[in-house]
Amino acid sequence: MTTTPLEALYDPASVAVVGASDNPEKWGYWLAAGALSGRTRRTVHLVNRRGGQLEGEPFLPDLAALPSPAEHVVVAVPPAHVRPVVAEGLAAGARCFTVITSGGAGAAEERALADLVTSNGARLLGPNCMGVVDTTSQLRLSWGDFPAGGLGLVSQSGNLALEIGRHLARAGQGFSRFVSLGNQRDIDAADALESLIAHEATRAIAAYVEDFRDGRRLAGVLAAAHAAGKPVLLLTVGRSAASGRAAASHTGALVSPYATVAAVCRDAGALLLDSAGELVDVAVHLMARGAPSHAPRRVAVIGDSGGQGALAADAFAARGLDVPALSPETVADLDALLPAAAGRANPVDLAGAGEADLANYARVADCLLHGKDTDAVVLTGYFGDYATANPAQAERECAIAHALADAARSADRPLIVHTMARDTPALRVLRERGIPVYERVEEAATALAGAARLAAAPPRLPVTQAAPTTTYDVEDGGYETVRELLASYGLTFPVAEFVAGEAGADGVVDAAGRTGYPLVLKAMGLAHKTEAGGVALGIADEAALRAAFARMRAATRATRYAVEAMATPPYARELIVGVRRDASFGPVVMVGAGGVTAELHADTALALAPLTPARARALLLELRHAPLLTGWRGAPGVHLEAAAAAVCAVAQAAADHPELADLEVNPLLVHPGGAIALDAHGVPAR
Repeated sequence: MTTTPLEALYDPASVAVVGASDNPEKWGYWLAAGALSGRTRRTVHLVNRRGGQLEGEPFLPDLAALPSPAEHVVVAVPPAHVRPVVAEGLAAGARCFTVITSGGAGAAEERALADLVTSNGARLLGPNCMGVVDTTSQLRLSWGDFPAGGLGLVSQSGNLALEIGRHLARAGQGFSRFVSLGNQRDIDAADALESLIAHEATRAIAAYVEDFRDGRRLAGVLAAAHAAGKPVLLLTVGRSAASGRAAASHTGALVSPYATVAAVCRDAGALLLDSAGELVDVAVHLMARGAPSHAPRRVAVIGDSGGQGALAADAFAARGLDVPALSPETVADLDALLPAAAGRANPVDLAGAGEADLANYARVADCLLHGKDTDAVVLTGYFGDYATANPAQAERECAIAHALADAARSADRPLIVHTMARDTPALRVLRERGIPVYERVEEAATALAGAARLAAAPPRLPVTQAAPTTTYDVEDGGYETVRELLASYGLTFPVAEFVAGEAGADGVVDAAGRTGYPLVLKAMGLAHKTEAGGVALGIADEAALRAAFARMRAATRATRYAVEAMATPPYARELIVGVRRDASFGPVVMVGAGGVTAELHADTALALAPLTPARARALLLELRHAPLLTGWRGAPGVHLEAAAAAVCAVAQAAADHPELADLEVNPLLVHPGGAIALDAHGVPAR
């Protein structure tokens, strides 16, 4: 017996497939055939109460008939029979169950099934999953082809895994492990990803996740993978506007689930991508090179065609990489290698030098790889295809492929090949030597840009802090109550008085005598006061205040009002600071361009709360309008430390008070002398 249930998941001493079949049209056939492919490593039992056999292995009637216990039981029977099979397996000592079919009539039955398994010290994968594959331990308990390689994949979509497998196979790569999560009633994405970190054969990790469950734990696993040098590439859903709709606050509209996942990936050191193709492009590069220790930003392009070289340069530049001009020293080195008609800038145009002598490909690549101008070299065009037209060149082209790989290894810099060829001997040499090969230059650009993003910044996850014992009545989430809460965290507000509507104009005038003019009058209890006519600014005297109150009362019918000193510091900028409590990731803080146009600008940066002052300051500087905060066209910059402290105060208050689903300050007025909150409200959790 193995020592842990997860070891029994990946490399059990024995497997039983319940629901095995000899009919290739049934799942039970593929599960049984896959299990039998590993019978030189482990004992395999096949169970089908109707009898039969497959590849000489007889079908036994039930688990009780097994001559020895099975550590890992695969269940592919109708849902009504799943629980009895699991109970029988537990009684026989099984450590792990992979349930292919659903686990019952609904979520409650599936949770009860998981409780049964875990209460007996075992683990459950699924239900409703496609199975598990470990190519390093000869374990194939799934339908479909899974080529062997260095990518560990965790997925909630079986077909997506098959698509990724097809892409990997065409690139000469494959899987170390594949885990189909299914409904995640026990083993979830965090469990599966964590198990890949210590798996030696896994060089890069990929995941497709829709339901993040305990998002904070998952973020910690992503950061641990980054620290271990195992880059994680993630796919998810939710980029459509519909997934982020919320009307209760600006924060609700600006903090979508997808944006939250993107922020978590950035701060945990993972890479969020848009498609299976992009994932494979980046994974192929990472498995060839390993996790980059620094961001490869400067690219040299070698083309045997001026057009291909120029388009390649554009592709890399469009993805944020630099294609710099080469230094005079490098140009002088190239002069000795290239004909007079060749281009020596960047991209480098071989101008027929490759056709004249294939060795020129390796010589020029070696020169650029060992030069000081760039971090990576891309060879684009025809190399790899010479033997297709002239088979006599195959041996020579393979020798040059080895020379290219030698140059990359000697320089310890990435060399990427884009070629119009496919599956030629020279390309096989390159792939075997760890040089990634791409059929389209956009794929090569995506791969190198992805590696650069992964290496750009270390993980920056929040540090959990203890919550205070004080709680606040936030039943209405109104300004008066939320202002009191945030002030207790050190956030500054203008002097204000709150007046009941029944006190009338005389009441607000009396309050104005204590706050002073000019002032702001606000109607309380409105989510968007300005649009509803609930804010009047720059009120200079009593007459203007009485008139504003009469208009506002008629427009809003509000029962309570704020009379607040007008804050007009010079060179001020408006920010929005909001925190939304995500069901998976907990409080997520958002900073952005604020005021009534916050949603129009949609210039935001997100992170998990709480924040350190340094992290809050970094968020502010990530905004597109950050130059306005640091000083624009001679205007002084705002007090960034005060602005960061205000962001931290809002983030910490939200983290400490789960009774609030949303907490928002808009606008937060930041200026050279400090930061002052002009409005705030919360949305109580329901």
